[in-house]
Amino acid sequence: MKYLRRAALVAATSLALTLPAGAISPANWTVARRMSLPAQGTNIPDGFISSLSCPSSTTCVAAGAYTNAQGEILGLIETERNGTWLSPKSLAPPTGAASDPGVTLYQVSCAAAGNCVAAGSYDTNASEMPLLVEEHDGRWARGRALALPANALVKGQDALIRAVSCKRATSCSAIGIYQDNNPVGSRSEGFVANEVNGVWRRATEVALPKSNFDPFVSLVQVSCSSAGNCVAIGSFIDANDVTQALVVQETNGVWRRGEAVAPPANASRFAGASWSEVTCLSDGSCAALGTYNSSTGAIEAMTDNESVGSWGTAVQVSLPPGAAPNPHVTLFGFGGIACSSADYCSLGGQYKDAAGKYQGFLANEDAGSWAAAQDVDLPTGGASGGANGGIVALSCPRSDNCEASGSYLDSSGNYQALVVNEVNGVWQRASQVTLPEGASTVGVDGGVYAIDCWSDSSCVGIGSYLTGSSTYEGFTLTG
Repeated sequence: MKYLRRAALVAATSLALTLPAGAISPANWTVARRMSLPAQGTNIPDGFISSLSCPSSTTCVAAGAYTNAQGEILGLIETERNGTWLSPKSLAPPTGAASDPGVTLYQVSCAAAGNCVAAGSYDTNASEMPLLVEEHDGRWARGRALALPANALVKGQDALIRAVSCKRATSCSAIGIYQDNNPVGSRSEGFVANEVNGVWRRATEVALPKSNFDPFVSLVQVSCSSAGNCVAIGSFIDANDVTQALVVQETNGVWRRGEAVAPPANASRFAGASWSEVTCLSDGSCAALGTYNSSTGAIEAMTDNESVGSWGTAVQVSLPPGAAPNPHVTLFGFGGIACSSADYCSLGGQYKDAAGKYQGFLANEDAGSWAAAQDVDLPTGGASGGANGGIVALSCPRSDNCEASGSYLDSSGNYQALVVNEVNGVWQRASQVTLPEGASTVGVDGGVYAIDCWSDSSCVGIGSYLTGSSTYEGFTLTG
C-alpha cells in the first residue's frame, strides 16, 4: 500500500464465496457502485477517500477529497440514507485559504444522523492548518481552522487534525500534530482538542513522558467510549532517543499526561514501537494495534488491551508459519482492529513471507487470548497480497462475526479490491469486488478504505478505483 503523507493509503473490503447463514449476500456486497462527484469534479487525488461513519443502520457519511476542473483540491462529503447515496457535497474551505486550498479530510465522525464533524487540513499561502467542518441538523457549515496551542509556530506551520471522535452531538474530541515556536528550532508536537456544548476550545499540547528535544510526536487515531472519555494513540521519541508507543487518555473531559506502553519482551533496546490503530467500546475497554522492532531487527506486529484505564505490556502478534525472518509488518492507520466486546477482537495488516511475497493477514482474540494470525485466503486467480495490498479495515458487529477489507494482486499483475467474511470465528475465502463500469483494477492507490457494519447482514463500504492512467473514481458497497 502506498502512503499519502502521514496517512496510509489503501485497499479493499471482504466477504465469502460460500456464505453460511447470517452472512452478507455477495450479490450486493461484492458489487461496487460508482460514487458521484460534485459539479466539475474530475478526480479523487491519490484515490484517497478515507473515512466512513454510520451513526445508524440507515445513515452513513463518507469523507475525502476531490479535484475540480481548475485542479483545486477540495473537501468531499458523501451521505447515504436508507440505502441511497445523495448528491455529494463540496466543503467550502475557511476564509483565508490559498487559491488551491489543498483540503484533505482524514476522518469524519457522526454522533447522530445530521450531526457530524469532518477533520483534516487545508493550505494558506504560508502554512498547512488544522481544519474542522461541522454538520448540524443536516447542514454543513463552512470549514474553519482549529485554534492551535499558544506555543504554535505562526508562519510556516505544518499542522493537521488526524482524527476526531464524536459520541454525542456537540461533544467531540480531536487529535493531531503541529510545530511549536521554540527559539532553538521548531519541534513536532501533538495536540488534543475538545468540543464542549458545541464550542471547540483551543487545542492543548500533549504532555509527554521524558522525551527528546524534538519528540517527533505522531498522533494517528482517537477513539472514545463515551463523551469526554477517549484514547489517542501514536508514538514519540523519548529522552534516550528511542521511539516509543504512545497512549494519551482523556477522562471526564480532561486529557492526562501521555504514557509509553512497554513493547513485547523480545523487543530491541531501540524498539521503534508505534501504535497505528485503536478502538474503544462503550464499556470503556479499548484495544490497540501497532508495530515494533524485535531484538533481531525484524518489524513485528503487537497489540494491547486497556482495562480500567491501565495498559499492560504489549504482546506480539504471531504471524502465519510462512513469515519471513523479518516480515516487515505494515499497518495502514485506518481501521485495522475492531472489537465486539472487551474479550473478542479481530485485527489485520500485511507482512512479507519467506518467498519474499507480500500477504494479508488476520488474527482473532477469543475470550481475551489472541490466536496465531492466518493468511487471507485469496479469491481464485489471486497471486499474492502485493506490495500495496493487505488488510486495511475491519468491523465486528458481534462476537466471532466480522468483516475485513483489503486488496490483493491478481495473476495479471493488477490490484483488486477484496472483502472477507468471518462466520462463527472462521474467516471464509475472500471475494473480489466487481468494480463499476467494467473497470479492471483499483490501481496501486485504490481499494476499499473503510467499512461499517450494524449487523452481520448489513454493512457499508467505500473506496476508489482506477479509470485512466492516473484518474481515480470513488465507489460504494452495500450489503
